Parts: sequence; structure tokens; C-alpha cells
Amino acid sequence: MFELKNAMRDYHWGSDSQISDLLDLPADISPQAEMWLGAHPGCPSRLADEDIALNDFIAHDPQQVLGATVAQRFGRLPYLFKVLSATQPLSIQTHPTLKQAQERFALENSSGKPLDAADRNYRDDNHKPEMLYALTDFVALSGFRQPAQIIKDLRLLSAGLPEDKLGEIETIIRSLQGQDPLAAAFSHVLTAGEPVAQTVELICSAIESSDQLKANVHFAELVSINKIYPSDPGVLVALLLNLVFLEPGQAISLGAGNVHAYLRGLGIEVMANSDNVLRGGLTSKHIDVPELLDVTISQPSPAPILAPVALGSHDRLYKPDFEEFQLQVLDPQAAGLASELQLHGAGVVLCTAGEFLIKTQEGQRSIKRGQSLFITAAELPATATLQGNTAGQLFAASAQID
Repeated sequence: MFELKNAMRDYHWGSDSQISDLLDLPADISPQAEMWLGAHPGCPSRLADEDIALNDFIAHDPQQVLGATVAQRFGRLPYLFKVLSATQPLSIQTHPTLKQAQERFALENSSGKPLDAADRNYRDDNHKPEMLYALTDFVALSGFRQPAQIIKDLRLLSAGLPEDKLGEIETIIRSLQGQDPLAAAFSHVLTAGEPVAQTVELICSAIESSDQLKANVHFAELVSINKIYPSDPGVLVALLLNLVFLEPGQAISLGAGNVHAYLRGLGIEVMANSDNVLRGGLTSKHIDVPELLDVTISQPSPAPILAPVALGSHDRLYKPDFEEFQLQVLDPQAAGLASELQLHGAGVVLCTAGEFLIKTQEGQRSIKRGQSLFITAAELPATATLQGNTAGQLFAASAQID
């Protein structure tokens, strides 16, 4: 077992100190958007006692550290664990399939474009399915709504607008009534330019001037987004997508091609070990609309809530449809409660409350709030037992295959 030192990312949408408050760590960086725990070469954790990057440590003996199956199947730690804190919307985005990522990463490499280029779409050769577990109330956009639902809302929003201002809304409605309706509407909103920007302002003004429209939480969310990203096409994209409200302990799972955006909240995010993001709005970063449209699955889909498997009264396992990762959540209330950690290959463990004793076949180590451990496959099996008089919370991430 190795204690980890993890880096904080200071993206502008982060909070002042929500992550450091959660983990009882010094607020050395602000804003605090993400803390990365893992071996992604763009921001790897380091072994605290060895002062070596986790990806370099793994590279010395992948089979021993990751386990033979994980090493052979993935050739790297297959997942990336994050603590995420958002007080402003993240970009409208989607992620590629594995095949798309491999082919297009190679294509960008062959063009000579540097890995850290601002206009680079693919920073690695991996896909990026992900899940998010809510630590606080969490709000997100995810997946397209039914065209009929969107049309109904557009009619409501346009009811009080002047006749000569309805052209763009009618264009979007016609797109939603035609062939491949969501792809057509999505493409139009992202590419129409100034007409869409003007329509965003008209719609948001109509909502703000009507108590009835403001009472619709989806409409009210458009106004909130527009105050941060005025006239951005992403505001109108938000009307095309499901608005998702998670309570603490709920989770969502997002596959390739799913258009989404996290809006606000604190959560634990686990994903395939990748940083490939294609953006379409609500951001100052690189936007490539044709590439985004090409990888998007333009079909209606419900909010992708991920239900856990109950392993005990204080022990739950979240298993999305991706073999790269799963997340176990322990929240025992009384000292002495023990759980077997459901680790397949190497695991990353983070304590967010209380203190736990982690035991493996090679030894034991205490972990308290704010600390994290990397457990190699060679040390498994492992257990976690709550210590002291304080309720605990522990997260354990690993692959789903041994």
C-alpha cells in the first residue's frame, strides 16, 4: 500500500475551497475544480513515500502492480478517479468511442500537432466513459429529450414573443419535426451563429419577465446558465437535454456519444483513464463543432441513473457498463464494522470521513479523512474497518475484471 499525493486542477468553474473542506486539506489552490487520483500522464498522483509518479511506478512492473489480466487487457491503470467541485457549468461535451479515440489520436499525432496544443481534440488514445457519485445535491444535463417535449417547450417560450422574432425558433421546431430531428436541431443550434445568440437572449428575457415560465425549473436553469455564458448556443442546447437532479448518494453513468454538462455540485467521478473531451459550448476552451457532431449519438435517452448493488447495510457497489472501472462506497456508522474491498487489480482508495484500518495480505495501514492509498494487485485481498468514534466514508475504485 502506498499513500498518494494528488494534484488539484484550478479550472475557472471550480469552487473556492469545497474540495479542501471535504478532505480537511490546506486550501493552497483556488478555484478548486478537480483533484485527480490516478496515473494519467497529464496529471499523475505521486507515491508520497517514494516520490515517484504513479504512472512511472506502474511502468516498472505492470503485471505485479496492476495484476496480469488488467495489465494484459489495458496496459495501464484503466481508470481515473476524481473529486469534482463545480459552482459554474462545465462545457457542453461528449466523448469518443475507443475506436474513434485510437484512430483520431493517431491522426492528430501524424499531423505533428503537440499534445498540449490548445486546439487539440485528442490527448490520448482512450475512450472516456464516466460515472459521477453525488456528495451534495448535484445538477447536470445529460442525454437528449424527446423532440415532442422540446417542441412543446419552445412553443411555451415563444408564446409571448413578437411575431417578427419567431423565425429562429420556428427553424429549430422544423428541424425537430424532420428527419434525424435531434441531430439536425443540435447541429443548427451550434452552427447558426448570431440568430441563435439573439434567440437565447429573447427566450431568457421572456422567462425572467414571467412568473409562470420562471416556475419551470428547466426554464429557470436556462436563465442561470445565460448569466454566466451570455448568448452562448450552449444555453439553447440545454433545452434539448435532460435536466438531472441528483441527491447525495445517487449516481449517473455516461457512455460515449452522450451529450452532457455538469452544472453544479460536489461529487466523486470515476472514468476510463482519458482526457478526451469534445466541446460545443459553455466554455472558453477549444470547440470543434464538426468533430463533436460526428461522435454524438443523436437519439433521445432518459437520465442515466446508476443504481448500486447493496453489499451490506453500509456497503454499496456502483458498476457501470464499462469494464475499466467500478466504485465501492462504504459509510459505516459504528467502529469495528468491516468490509471486504471489491478490488479487481490495483485499487485507489480515498477516505472522506472518519478513519479506517486497511488490511491486505502484506500488511495494514490506517487512512483518515483526506488521505488516499494505492493498493497493488499483488497485495489483494483487502479489507477496510472503521476505527474510533466517528462515522466514516470511504471510496474504493478499481477495474471490473481481475
